Amino acid sequence: MADSSSLTPIATFCGKCDCGCPQLFVDESAPADRRVVITDDFGQRVEMSADQFGSLVEEAKAGRLDAVVSA
Repeated sequence: MADSSSLTPIATFCGKCDCGCPQLFVDESAPADRRVVITDDFGQRVEMSADQFGSLVEEAKAGRLDAVVSA
């Protein structure tokens, strides 16, 4: 696991509380296939490539993830 000091924060999801909201980071020191990091409020993390993250963003922009939000 990368040292948290190498993580550059990009976005905080929620941010309306002090519960350790999910966050999006870029870790420039990580291998390319693990450079984008999403953390949750339980201390877990998902690491992915910029291409994988781009695919997720593309799916969201196309509305294919809307059902998750409306559930």
